[in-house]
Amino acid sequence: MKINVEVDCTPEEARRFMGLPDLTPVHEAYVAQLVDTVKNGVSSEGLETMMKSWGPMSDAGFKLWQQMLEGMSGRAT
Repeated sequence: MKINVEVDCTPEEARRFMGLPDLTPVHEAYVAQLVDTVKNGVSSEGLETMMKSWGPMSDAGFKLWQQMLEGMSGRAT
């Protein structure tokens, strides 16, 4: 026996029905920050923070990333 149920509702109605939180304010803040970053560019402090969070072993990982990027740009000593 096979039963099919079709529900015609908007994503907003489905979210409310399932009891999921409304993340619209979070999404809007994220998009606004992303637009601001694209318009103004990435600051060196922001790039450094991002690279530190991506790399293993904190400062040692950052130095490894820095050496790798310098090597790729031909500025390695």
